[in-house]
Amino acid sequence: MKILVINGPNLNMLGVREPEIYGTNSYASLCAFIEASAAAFGIECSLFQSNYEGAIVERIQQAYGAEDAIVINPAAYTHTSVAILDALKAVSLPAVEVHISAVDERESFRRVSYAGMACEKKIAGLGFEGYREALRYLAERYGGK
Repeated sequence: MKILVINGPNLNMLGVREPEIYGTNSYASLCAFIEASAAAFGIECSLFQSNYEGAIVERIQQAYGAEDAIVINPAAYTHTSVAILDALKAVSLPAVEVHISAVDERESFRRVSYAGMACEKKIAGLGFEGYREALRYLAERYGGK
């Protein structure tokens, strides 16, 4: 099984930005955690991070016919991007939305998730562990270990 893991804007600044919300671990440590988790479930994963909405849309489109599922943390684009929603709908791949923080417990505007409208599950507030849970869910449902 091949899963694309997409991380949106500012996640490359993990460990620096708002450590009281996102923790002190770096983006590199998140990538290592995701890769180790994927390997444990027999999943081949591709990692992608961008601060640019169009690049995220293009990477989602490239997943069509190349990957079996998507784990996406659209970050700030969660609450603003109909383009990412439309790209997820266009490729029709199983998708899980992940957020490191408990977004529903933060500012009210963070309770709207456009990307989530095309995802079959949302995992929020578990830190890095949310990515492992998303991978586990997809593996169990669609065919990993």
